[in-house]
Amino acid sequence: MKVVVEFPEDVIKILNIPKDELSSELKTQIALFFYEKGKLSFGKARELAGLSVWEFMEKLKENQIPLKYDVEDFKEDLETVKKL
Repeated sequence: MKVVVEFPEDVIKILNIPKDELSSELKTQIALFFYEKGKLSFGKARELAGLSVWEFMEKLKENQIPLKYDVEDFKEDLETVKKL
């Protein structure tokens, strides 16, 4: 499923994020938001953001979001490793 979000040009200027980086930054921020709210596991949030485990952990740290890693997260990560 693809979701398209339009931003007014002045909002993009205020955000001060280059247009070519806007999509990845938004995905990261959405992933962080839903992870913090408990709606996405660590693995799924990291996948949405398109970041490695270490990169996502760094984003959590930068945004002062505590790491929540439980058995379900471990199982998801284990499945990801098996796919690789």
